Parts: sequence; structure tokens; C-alpha cells
Amino acid sequence: MPRGHVAEPCRREDDSDAIKRGDGMKTAVVVFPGSNCDHDAYHVLKHVLQQPTEFVWHKETSLAGFDTVILPGGFAHGDYLRCGAIARFSPIMEAVAAHAKRGGVVVGICNGFQVLTEAGMLPGALLRNRTLSFLCRDVYLAVERRDTVVTSAVPEGAILTVPVGHGEGNYFAEPDVLDRLEGEGRVVFRYVGPAGERDDRYNFNGSARAIAGIMNETGNVIGFMPHPERNAERVLGNADGLAVFTSLVAGRRAA
Repeated sequence: MPRGHVAEPCRREDDSDAIKRGDGMKTAVVVFPGSNCDHDAYHVLKHVLQQPTEFVWHKETSLAGFDTVILPGGFAHGDYLRCGAIARFSPIMEAVAAHAKRGGVVVGICNGFQVLTEAGMLPGALLRNRTLSFLCRDVYLAVERRDTVVTSAVPEGAILTVPVGHGEGNYFAEPDVLDRLEGEGRVVFRYVGPAGERDDRYNFNGSARAIAGIMNETGNVIGFMPHPERNAERVLGNADGLAVFTSLVAGRRAA
């Protein structure tokens, strides 16, 4: 499987392509106490892809008017108790669940993925990395499905290089749950080698079956540990992450 970076230049106000300010989805980036990748996600959507995007504080109770909700990375409520366990009870989460039930898109990145599992919106749990150490590095991702709201713009056969930064990214679920995820095609991303090879040495955090991201039964709730918002512009040396957000924008416009 060939490796293919998905690099696109930073978009500007005078771009004449299909993605223009105000004609796409409206996104809410939820901010919990301890969120630290909220501005990264906001920047990619608002400034790079020129989409209507707003921060929403975790104590808000409504997501009216938003098409898409991003639960960003960070350390919500300091990750006290368990990652995402306190954030799961924030007032906004009732609105997030209702949004998803209506068919609205919800994307959890890193800590956001942890919040979604704690809230029962995605199955499984994120445990301590098998090294018991914080992991901060680039990883290689195979896209298991290219027909999801976060992967449709990824070129066929591409292996994405995306950074991770987590201490609890070891995805766990019982064997029957894993079998169901696999059987229903709900594994979105998987840790692989640079040529797409399945090898445990590239499964850095020890996740079950090297799973890096999953979705719910209807495909509108997606969670993953890697941080595409951290490498979505050429100036960063690798813009592979932009494909995730480009997919998100294109998918919502087509919905």
C-alpha cells in the first residue's frame, strides 16, 4: 500500500475554489476546562477552510443552529477520576447526545474520543498506554473506510501521518464488541506501518486490534485518538490532517 501525503496549501480569503466562507456547515467546538486543542480545531475550520465556527462553553445547554460538533483534545477537568469521566456530566453533553440522536455529526478527537466513550456514545474505553508513559509522536494511519464523514477526501490507498499526544490512548473493548465493530465496518482508522503493514510495533499505545478510531452504528458519531488538527497546513511540514476536515466539510454540505 503506497504512502501518500494529503497536503494542501492554507486557504485564503480570495480562494475561488468550492470551499468559501459561509456556504458550508456551522460547527461548534466545545470547550471544557482543560481543553487545549480547541483553538487548533477552530483555526482549521474557521481560517483554513473558512467555515462558520464558534466556541461553545461546556456549561451551555443548547447546540441549536449547529450542524457539526467537535469535542477537542486536551485534559477536560484535568482528567481527574478518569479521562472524560467528569466532562461526560457537563451540561453541554445532554445537547451533544440529542444532536447526535437527530443525526447531527459529532467528532471526538483524543480527549473528545474519551468523553464519547465515557458518555456511552461510542463503545469501549481508553486505557493507559501499554508503555505507561505519555506518547507524543507521529503515527501512521490506515483508513479502513473512505465513505465516512471524516475520510471521504482521503485518496485511495493513502497512509496518513498524523501526530498523537496522549497518556490514555490504549483502546479497549470486549472481544464480542470488537468483533461487532469489525463486522459492521465501524473501524475508521487503524495504526499501521509507513507502507500500511499491520505490525504490532507500530501499535504504539497497545490498542486492541490496533484500532485508532471508530464510529457509531449510524456513522454520525466518530472518535479517534490522533490529532489531524495539528497538521492541517503545509507550513507545519505535513498537511495530512487536512483531509479529515475537508471530508467533514464536504460531507456536511452534501447531507
